[in-house]
Amino acid sequence: MYVSEGCGAVYVREKGELRRCVSADRNDAPQHRLFSRDFSFQLCIDILPSASHTKRRDHFIFTYNKEGSLRYTVKSLFDISLQFIADHIEHVDSLVGFPEQMADKLFSAAEERHKFSEPQTAPRALQVFCEAYGELVLRSLCLRNRNLMISERLEEIRQFQSLECLDLYGCRLGDNHEVFKYITSEALASLVKLFIGANCLSDAGLQRLSAPVRVMKKGLENLQLLELSENPITEKGLGYLTCFKTLQKLDISGTNVTVNVSLKGFFRKNMRMLLSETPLKEFGHSDCKTDGWAEQVINQWEITASEVPKKDYKPRTNALRFYGREKFVRETLNSCSGMSDTTKKDKVVPIHFYKVDLCGTSSTAEHDTLSSTVAAVQKGKKRRPSIEEDQSSAPLSKRQSLSALSAEDLDLLNSY
Repeated sequence: MYVSEGCGAVYVREKGELRRCVSADRNDAPQHRLFSRDFSFQLCIDILPSASHTKRRDHFIFTYNKEGSLRYTVKSLFDISLQFIADHIEHVDSLVGFPEQMADKLFSAAEERHKFSEPQTAPRALQVFCEAYGELVLRSLCLRNRNLMISERLEEIRQFQSLECLDLYGCRLGDNHEVFKYITSEALASLVKLFIGANCLSDAGLQRLSAPVRVMKKGLENLQLLELSENPITEKGLGYLTCFKTLQKLDISGTNVTVNVSLKGFFRKNMRMLLSETPLKEFGHSDCKTDGWAEQVINQWEITASEVPKKDYKPRTNALRFYGREKFVRETLNSCSGMSDTTKKDKVVPIHFYKVDLCGTSSTAEHDTLSSTVAAVQKGKKRRPSIEEDQSSAPLSKRQSLSALSAEDLDLLNSY
């Protein structure tokens, strides 16, 4: 700070305040205003474009000191680089070889910038991470009763190619939904658990699911648990399941299949599976939960899908009130809707099959039942089956052999 002879006063900024310093020998000098009365100013950062404003602001950390002055510090080069890559993650060729710790931070930064929510950038951004880190991004996906989100986010869901567990229960997808092409593709060869109950799946749907495995030995060849409850499948559709050699547990509760000696003989002979006397806990939908880096992304998708405006039924209500039948209709609807999915599921008789363990690794409670059954299976080749078992199991095995390479299978394969 100094005072020269050419100017009457010098203004300095000290502790956040602007002060005027005057020389000792010129105390009687007239005071001069630094700015005129009608002077106004505007920060240059406010007139910049929004994109430039965001980029420039992200490089600094703004704080206030004890005196109330605005202070700023520059972010580290690592944070600036991380933000820049996150802003352009859809243009990255590959992240293979990039450290997992850094990739986790990069995924969080891209999520904060809504890169996985925007339809223009979400598929490519997820593909970059899934190709490099696989199951770390998402190893388990639960889409239970979320048919709307499946239809809206199908392109993004296809990028998850390292899933071990997939829950699609209650989505009412039918036999020809596009998501089944994704399930039966080589991308989900690692899938171990599949829940597709209450999806209006018929025998034709089971044929589509098993066609790649039966013909090309690709697709769901590593499947160990399959849930098909509350689907209109019959004994004919069960013949397509014999191609799943690694299948350990099966749920066909609430289907059009009747449990009898014929059904038990079919599973025991062709799939080495027995009917469980008690419900298996694996089919309680408690093990399959969304797990991975993209867990918050899935939750955000669900919130976005739930924001769709609901249909207004006010005109219909007014009509019912006008004709005086509102009370009657409401009681009828409440009686029908009172039976929720949980109540219906409780009334369904569980039909669970599990594979016979010849190595003796099953539980002690099942070991006594298995020992006699396994012995009967091993001696089955020496004895002649009964007339009832022969007549009942023969059609299923015959259909199984005939359905190996049928014309319908070839038509299905052409669609893949």
